[in-house]
Amino acid sequence: MKVYTKTGDKGTTALFGGTRVPKDHARIESYGTVDELNSHIGLIRDQEINAHYKEILIEIQDRLFTVGAILATPPEKEVKKNGELRLKNLGIIESDIELLENEIDAMEEALPPMTHFVLPGGHTTVSYCHIARCVCRRAERLAVHLSHNEPVAEIAIKYLNRLSDYLFVLARKLSHDLNAAEVQWIPRK
Repeated sequence: MKVYTKTGDKGTTALFGGTRVPKDHARIESYGTVDELNSHIGLIRDQEINAHYKEILIEIQDRLFTVGAILATPPEKEVKKNGELRLKNLGIIESDIELLENEIDAMEEALPPMTHFVLPGGHTTVSYCHIARCVCRRAERLAVHLSHNEPVAEIAIKYLNRLSDYLFVLARKLSHDLNAAEVQWIPRK
């Protein structure tokens, strides 16, 4: 199978199930941003960080492929002609969200309480994490935007919301682990 198909040369692409849409369709923007997020998380995982974080990031990347598949499937194509679910063995479940929450709670136990907003930076790995957090928030906004026009599984949006929280806390924990300076934003008086 060749990588190039030439079917998108006129600015359209196929969703799961074969429906062709413009490449700037909200559904494409949404799952394309999830793909971008997945790449940024891969960059974090490639850094010199704790092996446990790497394991969790691999799990997250796997879940993001699922979120992308959910977003790439229009509601009318969720069931195949033979009656089988198109995403039969795929889905985001509450335990995926609970994993993120448990990880957030464990990291926060080792961190001092926040008293101000945190400025991104202090170490390259921390900055990668903040970039991923911002891309995650954009993916969430795009999924919400899509949900205004087409059905989107609420749990996929919930997962993206919790993931951005996780990435924020991971950035703080990595600052702590790497002895990076965590700069807090202090408003002018």
